Amino acid sequence: MTQNQKPQTMQEKKEAAYRQHVEQTTPKYSLPLRMCKAFLIGGLICLVGQIILNYATNSLGLDKDTAGSWCSMLLVLVSVLLTGCNIYPKLVEWGGAGALVPITGFANSIASAAIEYQKEGQVFGIGCKIFTIAGPVILYGIFTSWCLGVLYWIGHLLGIV
Repeated sequence: MTQNQKPQTMQEKKEAAYRQHVEQTTPKYSLPLRMCKAFLIGGLICLVGQIILNYATNSLGLDKDTAGSWCSMLLVLVSVLLTGCNIYPKLVEWGGAGALVPITGFANSIASAAIEYQKEGQVFGIGCKIFTIAGPVILYGIFTSWCLGVLYWIGHLLGIV
């Protein structure tokens, strides 16, 4: 041991071993590859949505708003069914944010929580836990829309809007 070196304490040795363990076990990802996968999955979901929208407007003769509602409902239904069959989680694992960001990802988060907690019963399982993941999104969405509504109202009273 040289004069400038201090003997390592047990805590420092544990921390160094922990850092080495984390470095070895943390998966290494290629960011460009993950971005391409997310773009591909997200684009595929949007493509399916556009096909549904075009079919509803052109073939079924629905107006744009009604066709959009049907498109959203069908995408949510397909997402929930794929979540129940354990296929959507595999899409999320492969496509990352591309599968989580659209409305289908929101439906997946609600359905997966319901599936996970169904063994605890209808009320204390599904009823209490269904919005565990999606709850904050709903809460902050409603709160933000309320705040923006108040700002719009104030702007309308002041003649700004």
